[in-house]
Amino acid sequence: MAKGSLQDQLKQAGLASQKQYTRAKKAKDMRERQIRKGQAGTDETQQAIARAEAEKREKDRLLNAERQREAEARAVAAQIRQLIAMNRISERGETEFRYEHDGRIRTLMLDATVRQALVDGRLAIVGRDEIIEIVPERVAGKIAERDASWVILRNTRDADAAIADEDDPYAAYEVPDDLMW
Repeated sequence: MAKGSLQDQLKQAGLASQKQYTRAKKAKDMRERQIRKGQAGTDETQQAIARAEAEKREKDRLLNAERQREAEARAVAAQIRQLIAMNRISERGETEFRYEHDGRIRTLMLDATVRQALVDGRLAIVGRDEIIEIVPERVAGKIAERDASWVILRNTRDADAAIADEDDPYAAYEVPDDLMW
C-alpha cells in the first residue's frame, strides 16, 4: 500500500499538479478561517436563507389572513343563527305554501295568516342546508346585510317595479301571486 495523503498520491501519479494542490489548500484554509470568525455562510447561502425566511413570513401571513376570514365567517354565521333563533315564527298549519329553493320546489305547511304574511312580504323564509325558518321581514333584512345567501324567500315591492308596472300593457290583467298550486 502506498503511504502519504491522497493529495500526495495523486500528485505522484501525475493526476494533480502542484498548482491544483495549493489552490485546494488555500480554499480549505479560507473556509476554516471564516468558520472561526463566524462567517460560515457565503453571500449566496445568506441570500438563500433570507429568501426562505421571507417566503415563510409571506406564507404565514397568507395563512393567518385565511384563518381570520374563516373566523369572521363563523362569527357572522353565529350572529345569523342567533337572529333566527330569537325571531323565528313557528306557527305551522294545514295550508300549503310552495317556494323555489336551489332549483327545487319546496313546501311548507302553514297557518293561513302566516301564509298571507309571507305573500304580502311581512315575513320571509331564511335558512341554510336543511334548517328553514320563518322570520319577520326586518330580521330578514338584517340577515341579508350580513350574508344574503341565508335569505331564501323575501317578497318585497320596489318603487321602481311600481313605476315599471304603469307602463306595462298587461297591467289590467293582474296575475295573483298568492295562488294555491
